[in-house]
Amino acid sequence: MSALDSVLVQCPYCWETLDISIDPSVAEQEYVEDCQVCCQPILLRVVIDDNLTPHVEARAENE
Repeated sequence: MSALDSVLVQCPYCWETLDISIDPSVAEQEYVEDCQVCCQPILLRVVIDDNLTPHVEARAENE
């Protein structure tokens, strides 16, 4: 089992920078995580490229 990677994203509601954990063993994933500051639901889309670099998109859940 691989360790989780830490990635910084910006909350689309309160604009705070959040430290989230992602699983680098899953190439593409999409899930909802609540903001640690304002508790709003954030839709996270994570893609791990061929160089194992994570690309994270954080959007408001209702977009």
